Amino acid sequence: MTPQRMRIFEVIEAGTPHSTVESIHQRAVVSMPTLSLATVYQTVHELQALGEVALHDLGLGRLVVDVNVEHPHQHLVCTGCGLVVDVDVRVDGAALAGLGVDDFTVERVDVVFRGRCQACGAPPD
Repeated sequence: MTPQRMRIFEVIEAGTPHSTVESIHQRAVVSMPTLSLATVYQTVHELQALGEVALHDLGLGRLVVDVNVEHPHQHLVCTGCGLVVDVDVRVDGAALAGLGVDDFTVERVDVVFRGRCQACGAPPD
């Protein structure tokens, strides 16, 4: 366990449930200025392989680190500010009948709901 990895773990643990890799790096370099963004990316990918975090591309132009790996969930993404919120939506048993994929086993379903959070208000006309 290197000091760099330990710092990244601390930042993830103290951060928001859906931090970006870049925001984790920004918070970590405050106390460890030589920490590279590449090291943060490598570490979060290793954490994903260990099942400690999930990494999501939610269409925000950045990779989101999700610490909620214990409960299956979907995501609500604000198109205004980029806020990401976990939502519990049951999608198991989704009907695939008639789609020509009878020989396909679904292992996971990812659904992303997009809209505006209350702080951002309604989209412009």
